[in-house]
Amino acid sequence: MKASQTFISTLKEAPADAEVVSHRLMMRAGFIKRLGAGIYNYMPLGLRVIRKVEAIIREEMNRAGAVELLMPVVQPAELWQESGRFQAYGPELLRVKDRHDRDFVIQPTSEEVITDIARQELRSYKQLPRNFYHIQTKFRDERRPRFGIMRGREFTMKDAYSFDRDKASALASYETMYRAYCAIFDRFGLTYRAVAADTGAIGGDASHEFQVIADTGEDAIAYCPTSDYAANIELAEALPLIAERAPAAEPMVKTPTPGASTCADVAELLGLPLARTVKSLVLATDELNEAGDVAKTTVWLLLVRGDHGLNEIKAGKLPGLKGGFRFATVGEIEGHFGCKPGYLGPVGTLRPVKVVADRTVAAMSDFVCGANDADFHHTGVNWGRDLPEPNLVADIRNVVAGDPSPDGRGVLAIQRGIEVGHVFYLGTAKYSVPMKATFLDENGKPQPFEMGCYGIGVTRILGAAIEQNHDERGIIWPAAIAPFAAVVCPIGYDRSADVKAAADRLHDELAALGVDVVLDDRGERPGAMFADWELIGVPQRIVVSDRGLKAGTVEIQGRREAAASVVALAEAAALVKGRLAA
Repeated sequence: MKASQTFISTLKEAPADAEVVSHRLMMRAGFIKRLGAGIYNYMPLGLRVIRKVEAIIREEMNRAGAVELLMPVVQPAELWQESGRFQAYGPELLRVKDRHDRDFVIQPTSEEVITDIARQELRSYKQLPRNFYHIQTKFRDERRPRFGIMRGREFTMKDAYSFDRDKASALASYETMYRAYCAIFDRFGLTYRAVAADTGAIGGDASHEFQVIADTGEDAIAYCPTSDYAANIELAEALPLIAERAPAAEPMVKTPTPGASTCADVAELLGLPLARTVKSLVLATDELNEAGDVAKTTVWLLLVRGDHGLNEIKAGKLPGLKGGFRFATVGEIEGHFGCKPGYLGPVGTLRPVKVVADRTVAAMSDFVCGANDADFHHTGVNWGRDLPEPNLVADIRNVVAGDPSPDGRGVLAIQRGIEVGHVFYLGTAKYSVPMKATFLDENGKPQPFEMGCYGIGVTRILGAAIEQNHDERGIIWPAAIAPFAAVVCPIGYDRSADVKAAADRLHDELAALGVDVVLDDRGERPGAMFADWELIGVPQRIVVSDRGLKAGTVEIQGRREAAASVVALAEAAALVKGRLAA
């Protein structure tokens, strides 16, 4: 292809509202143009990348046995009311009415529709297992769209849904999709981790996120550099850092700590390590009566070491808290502790509270905690002697770098990632049972489908790839998803017959070898031409000039390389092909 046959529209500066690197560079390189808040036109170069991403996904999904179909963007509300998500989904679900005043949604995902297809079309166990997928536009009415296409309102996703007869088969389908996703992200040429993730509101027994590693990522990933362990920080298990509780060596003393309302302030004031302090967090759970009014409130005191943070996802899975909790009000805190937040602790509460200690806290001795009196803390506190053993000991904290890896094969490190894919085992409770989606088993009895769902953010891949691969000059695309794999840059294309002939011939040779190549025939000055293609991020550049042709050579430079290599013109096409294959 020649550059004049496509549309190139680069900018020297990014718009002022472009917040992150990928947003700035996609705007400058002319990949996207903003239409409205969180809504973008994908220009020709951006669409070329999308189509390459989709092609890889299709090839691997088909190889894994999934069957492509296409479900509509606009879906009847009745299906969402069957699953209970029409109201539960929240304001991100765009609800609309047609001219007959019937309710519809602009779909953010397609679980309801695919379940409806399955209950109509998959009637017997002989038709299972089955996996359907589609690549479709989505819309989520984000309250604050930001980061360009990374968190826009309209986007493209690949959704897949598996249907199985039992849990064992469903987990086998899950494993097949997991392997397919690894193959997909390997082919994208991105550095990623498949991390164990929380199943959240979707539920189920298995969940993995596919995270593209980038310093600007919103998600924190805990991983072990010396093993294969990796998990979202919300799920990563925090092992106790103290093997066995030491006997008490200090008396408990109510110690003045004026103005020191945080563990860090207390540790500094008392000249103690922060790890000697204990942080108190107060939660509350409400029991409702038949009228929906609060009949009973239980106050919980959760204790983590002063240098650790509470993991609310883990806390929400504890007995008594898994039904939902909230942070206690100031009035509830004062009623139970007789003190405002900042000096709270488990010793001598005014009213009973449920005490949950993190594993490490439960093994501490001679620790420091709030005295439930403003400007005072207790030092030398010990379980059993100064206060009862906790009601519950559990892993309720976030892991930190240096923690032992749960697999026992090293220590944890923390890195940032951008979630671009997710695989879930759903089971039957979320959609099959409420939507009465069943098949007939060998005995002719109806059974609910065991389901799995699997998503990849197609357009989000573009932003994640750029966040991971860029420099001060622009984008650095992996070859598999670059808008073009190579660009021929002739100097004086419109002025030199020799340069034009050699550039055309080289372009044709590369195309014949299967290289997705573009020839810049715009007649731009070398500096401007090179800057455009560095900004756009084409992996290989071949420069053809009169000077080089006199010596029978051209210059080849990889996008990550600091300098060009001079090679024989006759060998250039094969060399570029080899570089891209490598």
